[in-house]
Amino acid sequence: MQDEQALLAAARQLDPDALSRIHRLYYRPLFRYIAFRVSDPLTAEDLTSEVFTRLLDALHRGKAPRSTLRGWLFGVAARVVSDYHRNRYRAQEVELVESLANGNAGLLETVEETLTREQLAGALKELTGEQQTVLALRFGAGLPIREVAGMMGKSEGAVKQLQARAIAALSRRMNAGGER
Repeated sequence: MQDEQALLAAARQLDPDALSRIHRLYYRPLFRYIAFRVSDPLTAEDLTSEVFTRLLDALHRGKAPRSTLRGWLFGVAARVVSDYHRNRYRAQEVELVESLANGNAGLLETVEETLTREQLAGALKELTGEQQTVLALRFGAGLPIREVAGMMGKSEGAVKQLQARAIAALSRRMNAGGER
């Protein structure tokens, strides 16, 4: 925690080494968290970059996080993902599976993979917001239960129970073919 505070203090001074270190430390966990929520690696890269852009903007405006850098970054990531889903809902898109366009994979395998991915994404959307957040932080970002509990303002036991219920609900939905 002390190291994070020193890093944050250096970042407030726009120290290039501190900014580089922040990027190295947090890019992968943020990317995994976001990728878990959007199910598209290219979109996850763009949204992860947006998180760091917002950090730089906050630093330039003197509105940098005061206490916890990690919590601030994941909070921004959650808002970026929400904005993405809200905008995507407003402008419906049709996904072009790249392997179909390239002819790199067999048609049957590609269709099965796409259907499974869509079924999983649909099942994840049916979970409660807290369940989605717990799964994204635990498995997407790879955060330990203690940190997830702190970020969500819950006890470790509550997070464990929420995670178990989310996995059970996800399993039921996937085994039912995405139908309730």
